[in-house]
Amino acid sequence: MTKLIDLYNRTFVYLYKFTDDIFKLFLRLYVADVFFRAGLTKLGSWDSELPFLSSGAQYLFESEYSVPLIPWELAAYLGTAAELFLPILLLLGLATRLSALALFAFNIVAVVSYPILWEGGFYDHKLWGAMLLVVVIYGQGKISLDNIICRRVSK
Repeated sequence: MTKLIDLYNRTFVYLYKFTDDIFKLFLRLYVADVFFRAGLTKLGSWDSELPFLSSGAQYLFESEYSVPLIPWELAAYLGTAAELFLPILLLLGLATRLSALALFAFNIVAVVSYPILWEGGFYDHKLWGAMLLVVVIYGQGKISLDNIICRRVSK
């Protein structure tokens, strides 16, 4: 019986050794894709009322979103920038924990400021929040620029 338990334990240690970093990479890629695509939908052109913001994004930030404490124009630019810049850092694994934490906070603001999400999209936001927390708590994994930088600095 002891040999069977040892085999079981060695099997999962082996699986963990080779799947941990792949799992962390998957989490980063999945969440980065979701937020980056959301940011792309908000991009507009120079000739719009607010440069670079689509008319749909302008309408949403002005009329639908209730972002607390800051004007809707600033919220629109900051939100769009966050959705475009932070996922790139997450994808590359650069400043990963900080980027994931910022996206986690951004995700909370999105849920709080857009009550319609509670009806249909709340499950998605909970999933993305949980995935981001895993990255914040357990780190970026070996497949990241953070790991490369840390290895070179420690030499």
